[in-house]
Amino acid sequence: MNFIEIPMEQWVRKSHYEHYKNNMRCSYSVTVDIDVSSLIVRLKDKKIKSYPAQIYMLATVVNQFTEFRMTTNEHGHLGYWEVINPMYTVLNPGTETFSAVWSKFDGCFETFYQAYLKDTAQYSTGVLFPQEEIPDNVFNISSVPWLDFTAFNINVFSDGGYLLPIFTIGKYKKENHKTLMPLAIQCHHAVCDGCHVGKFVESFRQMAADPEKWL
Repeated sequence: MNFIEIPMEQWVRKSHYEHYKNNMRCSYSVTVDIDVSSLIVRLKDKKIKSYPAQIYMLATVVNQFTEFRMTTNEHGHLGYWEVINPMYTVLNPGTETFSAVWSKFDGCFETFYQAYLKDTAQYSTGVLFPQEEIPDNVFNISSVPWLDFTAFNINVFSDGGYLLPIFTIGKYKKENHKTLMPLAIQCHHAVCDGCHVGKFVESFRQMAADPEKWL
């Protein structure tokens, strides 16, 4: 769980970070449609649940780009986690409340999948934070499988210091013989610009289009 500090005086985005962190604090949201047609077919063939596959894809791409792992440490110094783990919402149908469960990220899908199955079986209680210990190096994912939204925005009411991304997955929808999955991405402008989101989405789309490479 290494936290790597950024040498601010040598960092090319120093002025951008300071402006959007101190002068004009802002986050932004974008919603994109991901073609999951090939992914769904492959998951059904292998009898694999969709949600952990979605979580794994997001965690894999987040761990490819430092901009999506940036935050500040206890001293207020900017840096990024060497590896970051997904924390995701799981609904308890009986209470209609959800639990925020985290699983250790692993680059091997099967290893991560087994960890997901174990964690959700144990902690999907409807209690908001059922695990005793939550590491600092987690980012948030939620799923809203009842809504095929075209836009989604989360308002974080804080001092503007929350820098990590937040992802929301929507309900599948059919369009032009394709199955599309809405994905909302919320970022803090201090650490993540539009070009970084573009790279993220392209990498995520590639994983969805060619699941044979990682399933």
